[in-house]
Amino acid sequence: MRKALIVYGGWEGHEPDKMAASFSKILQAEDFEIDLSDNLKSFSDPDYLSTLDLIVPIWTMGEIESTWVNHVAEAVADGVGIAGCHGGMCDAFRKEVVWQFMTGANWVCHPGGDRVNYRIHISNTSSSLVEGIPDFSVCSEQYYLHVDPAIEVLATTRFPSEKWYHSSNKEVDMPQAWTKKWGVGRVYYNALGHNAEIFDIPEAKEMMRRGFLWAAQGKELAIRENRNGDEYRSEAKGM
Repeated sequence: MRKALIVYGGWEGHEPDKMAASFSKILQAEDFEIDLSDNLKSFSDPDYLSTLDLIVPIWTMGEIESTWVNHVAEAVADGVGIAGCHGGMCDAFRKEVVWQFMTGANWVCHPGGDRVNYRIHISNTSSSLVEGIPDFSVCSEQYYLHVDPAIEVLATTRFPSEKWYHSSNKEVDMPQAWTKKWGVGRVYYNALGHNAEIFDIPEAKEMMRRGFLWAAQGKELAIRENRNGDEYRSEAKGM
């Protein structure tokens, strides 16, 4: 049975407990064994992390030991998947650049605050992660992110929707869902998720379900191909 660790906490405005319950249901339906933790110390044991198929962080605006971030980064490099959403993954630890590098971005603003009406545009890609999912509308925070150019973009949203200082620039399509690789591990992110109710939207829920499965499959593939992060590790630049 595949095993997932969900670590939740941080800023309460993102309803980490409700989000953890929602994601647990999705993963249980896919026959995952789930460890639920409300303590970042769950990232302190690299041997434990190596037994996982999937890590799901739900922790906004936290502070964490840099060593623990490195433990997660090394586990993912060896094949453990990581998948998450909104501030729980890409606004988790603002001081930790390795976390930002691994996950693919960091949040910088949500002009207009909560309850902004905007569209999620599914990208024209060959990825099965968004196959058959149509564009859809949401009313929530619209995330503006500083994004790694190496990501594979699965969905975007158009800025500006709300007037603010950024509005004096041209319109831009901001990535909202993507994948990337970290060593032999797989990374999935979705910018939706200000509140747990957003995943009552069928398209949003299906995107997360597929993202969890895709990220977790990387561990099985790494084992089958006898691969790990050693092929990418270098003493030239440590973490």
